[in-house]
Amino acid sequence: MSSIEPPLTKNALVVLKRRYLRKDTKGTIIETPGMMIERVADNISSVDYLYGDRDADKEKSEFVQAMRTLRFLPNSPTLMNAGTSIQQLAACFVIPVEDSIEGIFNAVKWAAIVHQSGGGTGFSFSRLRPRGDIVASTSGAASGPLSFMKVFDIATEAVRQGGRRRGASMGVLRVDHPDIMEFIHSKDDKRTLSNFNISVGITDEFMDALTRGDHFILRNPRDGSAVGEVEAVRIFEEMCSSSWASGDPGVLFLDTIERSNPTPNVGTIEATNPCGEVPLLPFEACNLGSIDLVKMYDRNKGDMDWDLFKDTISLGIRFLDNVIDASKYPLDQITSMVKGNRKIGLGVMGFADLLLLQGVRYGSRSSFDIAGKLMDFMRSVADEESRSIASSRGPFPNIEGSKVDPSRRNATLLSIAPTGTISIIAGCSSGIEPNYSFYLERRVLDGEILVETNPILLEMLDLEKVETDRVIKELSKGVPLKEISTVPEYIKEVFVTAHEIDPLLQVDMQAKFQEQVDNAVSKTINLPMSATPDEIGKIMIHAFKKKCKGITVYREGSKPGQVLSLGTGKVECFTCGKLG
Repeated sequence: MSSIEPPLTKNALVVLKRRYLRKDTKGTIIETPGMMIERVADNISSVDYLYGDRDADKEKSEFVQAMRTLRFLPNSPTLMNAGTSIQQLAACFVIPVEDSIEGIFNAVKWAAIVHQSGGGTGFSFSRLRPRGDIVASTSGAASGPLSFMKVFDIATEAVRQGGRRRGASMGVLRVDHPDIMEFIHSKDDKRTLSNFNISVGITDEFMDALTRGDHFILRNPRDGSAVGEVEAVRIFEEMCSSSWASGDPGVLFLDTIERSNPTPNVGTIEATNPCGEVPLLPFEACNLGSIDLVKMYDRNKGDMDWDLFKDTISLGIRFLDNVIDASKYPLDQITSMVKGNRKIGLGVMGFADLLLLQGVRYGSRSSFDIAGKLMDFMRSVADEESRSIASSRGPFPNIEGSKVDPSRRNATLLSIAPTGTISIIAGCSSGIEPNYSFYLERRVLDGEILVETNPILLEMLDLEKVETDRVIKELSKGVPLKEISTVPEYIKEVFVTAHEIDPLLQVDMQAKFQEQVDNAVSKTINLPMSATPDEIGKIMIHAFKKKCKGITVYREGSKPGQVLSLGTGKVECFTCGKLG
């Protein structure tokens, strides 16, 4: 057994024991968290032997130290599967859905294989001909994308990801598809397509028509012919209405995404992974990892430890690049595409908690300055490290004809993921999200409730000699921190939750991170139950104008079930529909 264990919270241990630590055939846990870290580090560093350009033992030691101190953690499939017989380490896959029975059911089969191996999937159903369209081979009529999406949903329900989590999927339909209205309302009953997040693929042409108040042409994807016109504002209002009622659909800005596609020579991006932080080509996969910003902060100096941050970024890039070679992929087409582009997605978590440590309110001018400085630095270091790897191991094979210049190892480098589960392991706030609450009840897969009270808040209250038990009791009843009389005013000013931050400022924060992120940023705008469809529309338009690649809006109470609770209302996971 490993002699050194990471400093984990009780909740982190619960999650690791339930989902990550290896078990024998009887279900008995056979490794500790420290052993898991050793297993992962040993497996990923072994790639260095293939190239002979690094000291693999030294690299393993550095990987172990980064994960043991919880400075850096890779995505869940890597923690679960590295060094095991499964060895499928990627988080995100996009599977193409062709307009034929054979193509559709090949995609169903491929998705089942991916889900069984532990990955999430994204699909664009935009190539499928609309409901009622002619099918020449049978002289019949097509049933349309929605009928086949239900087949994918049922198949997903039947397959558990690696035996540990049910598959999650993103379903995308272009806004100019004739069945777009049916797609927009497909989840209104809050039961259909329960394994899907859905997003409308918005185009610049649609946004132009919306701005002008014009009609918008719908086109049959079979031949590109115009099949009708609809007022753009009507489509948009229906989107906002459904998002208000059910939390779906979100939106993806397809032309914005394609403009930053680094390899248009290889293909066009049609979809993203389930949480939206990685736009991918058909048959492409991506592996992710995140740095805990809280652990990059030197409390004695009152500033970031920039040297540690630089070292951790460089380590993260090397680690994730190695994952590409260490991983087994469920399909030959995926292996070819992944190794051709070598996309990775290094990101951050704990941003909201970092602001708390610095006494900065989320959404303030200072918070944007901090975000910009962090990401400028991260972009520079990541680029430098990828170029360095390319100098010894070569650039990604598809670089010729790509937009990437100068040469580097990876077509993409950065991505901001929601970090649902790994942020619990690290003990920090999720991704770049504001704190949803400072007291949370989080339901894990078997229904057990994990109670979390923000540790930075507890530290601050202790410093002020405030009776913490009383504050926690009030928070557990759903009383906002700002209404608890014993809490000092300066703490109330800084410790704000998602519902207390202007939604448009949250979009601005997403856009600030997106400026230096070549993949995408997963961000959900959380709104109170009283929010209106018009407010949702303003958020979506603002996200487009700010050059975000997509946006999801969640109005409290619009989805049944929960992952997070304030102690009063019950809500489902507002980031990706699944925990982790």
